[in-house]
Amino acid sequence: MKSHNCLYILIILTLISGWIATGCAGGPPEQPIVTVSIEPQRYILEQITGDRVQVRSLLTEGANPETYDPSVTHMHNLGKSIGYLRMGNIGFEAALVDKIREANPGLRIFDTSAGVDPILGTHSHGPHEHTVIDPHTWTSVKNAKIIAANMLKAMEQIDSGNKGYYRRNYEIFASRLDSIDSLITERLAPHRGTSFMVWHPSLSYFARDYGLNQIVVGNAEHKESSVADLRRAIDNARSRGAEIFFFQKDFDSRQVSAINAELEANEININPLTYQWEDEIIRIAEAIADTPAPTATEEK
Repeated sequence: MKSHNCLYILIILTLISGWIATGCAGGPPEQPIVTVSIEPQRYILEQITGDRVQVRSLLTEGANPETYDPSVTHMHNLGKSIGYLRMGNIGFEAALVDKIREANPGLRIFDTSAGVDPILGTHSHGPHEHTVIDPHTWTSVKNAKIIAANMLKAMEQIDSGNKGYYRRNYEIFASRLDSIDSLITERLAPHRGTSFMVWHPSLSYFARDYGLNQIVVGNAEHKESSVADLRRAIDNARSRGAEIFFFQKDFDSRQVSAINAELEANEININPLTYQWEDEIIRIAEAIADTPAPTATEEK
């Protein structure tokens, strides 16, 4: 009888030890990680993936893409990811993608801007300029639908067990994007031909979608511009009747305030890199819709 009691106690202790070990091991298994480049991508992807994966951004909120250098933590997280969904044409991606492939040869990398009709611009290195693709593809609702479709295809490949779940979420999100696009199209229809100013040319695709004219006062690198370049931009903005000046408070040059003191435009701080992508796009559209519509003469 005594031996039976001892055996019983031993079994109980073994079970308790197992439960403790399981608890100390961290409970349920960790979710798969998918890495993206920027926060707007994280927002879009999470509308599709829901709670099935962890989505992590390389460029977190408030970081500057012009000076971004990945930390050891970022590279470690990439190594644990089941996929990297790059935006497509952001400067730091081009410098990083070869390093990522070298460090993680098995990592699947996807271009989420594939299929977007590109807008070409210029980029300066000292006295030299060369043509580049405008990287701000996500600032267009129409483009966001293409980006989301690319994300769906990527997720169906790297996590095929959840294909049906991802597709259902994508269809719901795509329908919402169509509604947002229709709403903005209606709101901005009287404003076709309206000009607005930006320091950094982040709204080119948005302007193209709705027949607007983006006047770039600064430059693509958020750096200070020459007096001659500023004078040309100011004269252009004044001749086109631009009444809004979109700027990025954390990044844009101190020249912004000096320019606007002369133009007396409505200064609006925007953040194209925010996670709250949907709210920001609507806020930008509403700011333009709240300005006087251009006359027939101004549209010409």
